[in-house]
Amino acid sequence: MELLFEIIKFIIYSLTIVYISKAILVKLLRRLAEILDLKAKTVGNIAGSATSVPELLTVFFSSFQGLIQTSVYNIISSNVINFLQYYISIIINKNGNYLKNKAIKIEIGIVIATIIIPILIMITNIETNITIVPIFVLTFIMLYYIRGNAYKVYKIKDEDNEKLQKIEKEKKWIRGKTKLAIITSIELVITGIALFIIGNLLGNTLEKLSYIFNIPEIIIGIILGLVTSVPELITFIDAQKHHNKNQSSANGVIEATSNLFTSNMLNLFIIESIGIVVYSLVN
Repeated sequence: MELLFEIIKFIIYSLTIVYISKAILVKLLRRLAEILDLKAKTVGNIAGSATSVPELLTVFFSSFQGLIQTSVYNIISSNVINFLQYYISIIINKNGNYLKNKAIKIEIGIVIATIIIPILIMITNIETNITIVPIFVLTFIMLYYIRGNAYKVYKIKDEDNEKLQKIEKEKKWIRGKTKLAIITSIELVITGIALFIIGNLLGNTLEKLSYIFNIPEIIIGIILGLVTSVPELITFIDAQKHHNKNQSSANGVIEATSNLFTSNMLNLFIIESIGIVVYSLVN
């Protein structure tokens, strides 16, 4: 009976984190991006950061509870699922032709690397201790640099680019833009606090499931990966639908790909590093 109760709590906390991330956090970040008139790639970066918050919370609290393997399996499953969901969203929106662009290909190649690297670490039994953190951080910077140069060299041209530029020039500034940006930022902070509190409760439940009921960490990690990847699927599809309506399909693919890239990069190199540091300090 107690096991069932803990499983129910696990499901409730996990789904709550996903719901807040999807229904509140992602929308607030998109609103802030639109207020500041950011480009599709930048909006994708922001969305990727937002949708990685569930992974950050689950990795942080599972590592804090000493479940480092759970965090590793969480990252691997999240990155694999993100990649599959991205392709599904491309197929649904019939945007496969934009994947031929070399900048997109380089981005996707790096995304595949974020899947292969942790799998190789697991297969070769490389110890994920604090010494690997500087390597992860430097790799993160290097790959972001490569991706940035790829976009400079291989620019994506939208078939309606000239028309869209005229529309952008004709846009008027929204009154009270600064005030709206401040309000949105405050709402983001409040949302972050709420996620942190729920993440702490989830961490306690994870500890009980693993240590008291002996559920293998690989199972917990994979389930967490499935749950925390839901926001990415939603933002992949929404980004392309949003830009398709504005006759700017290329921007939709750019945003979705940037979202995927940022999410997977953060998951592996930054969030996993945070988990390793937390685990090392606690233990």
